[in-house]
Amino acid sequence: MACVNDTFYVIGTAAGPKPYPEMVRDFQSVIGEESKQQMQELIGRQPDVAVACVGGGSNAIGLFAPYIEEQQTRLIGVEAGGEGIHQPLRHAARIASGAPIGVLHGFKSYFLQDENGQIASTHSVSAGLDYPGIGPEHAYLHSIGRVEYTAVNDEQALNAFHLLCRFEGIIPALESSHAVAWAVENAPQMKPDEVILVNLSGRGDKDINTVAKLAGISLE
Repeated sequence: MACVNDTFYVIGTAAGPKPYPEMVRDFQSVIGEESKQQMQELIGRQPDVAVACVGGGSNAIGLFAPYIEEQQTRLIGVEAGGEGIHQPLRHAARIASGAPIGVLHGFKSYFLQDENGQIASTHSVSAGLDYPGIGPEHAYLHSIGRVEYTAVNDEQALNAFHLLCRFEGIIPALESSHAVAWAVENAPQMKPDEVILVNLSGRGDKDINTVAKLAGISLE
């Protein structure tokens, strides 16, 4: 690192030193602003629940930021549970697994760490969610209880991927499939007139080969 005085590491998520998390949040907040407008047009009010997948947390903070003051809307962040949050090095669920606080890439937050405090390896069927930490604003929102963070494992995410493809004709990104999986699991426990807003953070075209391989489907 011979150029630390004039070189900046700009990571593509809501993380890093100030002001990068705030910049990403503000740019991405168009997601939440458009969601609020569309919800008002579609159902005449805001949703009971807004859910998004969380890796570093850019799409989620973009959805959540405009909803922070909408106290009637529960906010759910879904981390990558991988092969299970109790399997060391086989998930990327920082908050859901109770990971300790650490410092990496110029910011303080929850990070997956080994017994020596070194950053641990991660696993997720979705490459976009396997970052070992979570953005600092998400850590804060967790600490004040405004956002609920949970985890969905690989199998649940893949099932949700196939479900949305089959019934809606939408190919979700594997990242987004984690949020869909939460909705699929929790919707049956909600009242018929309650509404869940699921943020589809991307299309799954890039994930087709991964899904096909896991399903034993040949694309040749």
